[in-house]
Amino acid sequence: MPPRPIHEPRRDDCPWCGSRRLRTRLRAPDLLHHHKPGTFVVDQCRDCAHVFQNPRLTAEGLALYQRHPVGEHGHDLTARILATGTRRRRLRATARAMLRLPEPESWLDVGTGHAHFPEVAKKLFVYTSFDGLDPTARVERAREAGRVEEAHRGHLTHPAIVARLRARYDVVSMLHHLEHSLDPREEIRAALTVLRPGGHLLVEVPDPRSAFAALLGKWWVPHGQPRHLHLMPLANLRTELETQGCTIVTVDRQAAHIPYDLAAALSLTLARSIPPTRRPLLRATAPLVTAASALDHTLSPVLSRIGFANAYRVIARRN
Repeated sequence: MPPRPIHEPRRDDCPWCGSRRLRTRLRAPDLLHHHKPGTFVVDQCRDCAHVFQNPRLTAEGLALYQRHPVGEHGHDLTARILATGTRRRRLRATARAMLRLPEPESWLDVGTGHAHFPEVAKKLFVYTSFDGLDPTARVERAREAGRVEEAHRGHLTHPAIVARLRARYDVVSMLHHLEHSLDPREEIRAALTVLRPGGHLLVEVPDPRSAFAALLGKWWVPHGQPRHLHLMPLANLRTELETQGCTIVTVDRQAAHIPYDLAAALSLTLARSIPPTRRPLLRATAPLVTAASALDHTLSPVLSRIGFANAYRVIARRN
């Protein structure tokens, strides 16, 4: 039996608005696991500005490139910098954004992984029951560790999961999850289905209109090839949520910004240019990456206000 293809056929229209006015935004290899073959194309719609992988990986292709976690075979410094995206302080700030709303009884974190976000959030929402959903066994280990009360293994869009969880939650969070999904619209529909009327959807995603995206190109970590399939401009996501019957409660770019663009780009560049056989030389560049990280954090309060924010947060209420 011949091997199954890892790419779908290349499409000539935008998966978001259907426009055929596309341009190639970038071509990039797998920079995190650069021993893996393949170059990936990212296109952008000239009409709605949606950014997407084209041709897209199939489910088999995604499994191939997601087989090893970040840092297992890649650059240690890169893994460390990417870890800043899940530090407790940032997760706590995301959870605090929900404090202005009525305290929920039940909360589902989609794409929860090891459930670090519920672990942090439950300290602010002590009367809330946190559940986690993830396609990997990590969510089951998180339940065993007490970070979530119920572990749902699979994809939110699976009919059996949607049916089981329908109208069960007051809050559904999707933190840097939609960019990995095959169909973000379907993911949003499923999230609203498991929300109770009046419940809230909390979304954080990379912002493809960040000035860092244009400045750094393929070295901009949120481009994330080949794992990031869709990058949605804020206007597109906002319109989609309103179309599906939501009211936008808050939008925030500055608070969602993760200060790691320069350090991560430098780390990826060094990892790509220095062969693994010379790892001592690679480790010697650690002070350069540390200095770049300090610059990221120093400039973050200013850059996140003037178009360089690399992510945005939306809180929407299901009407």
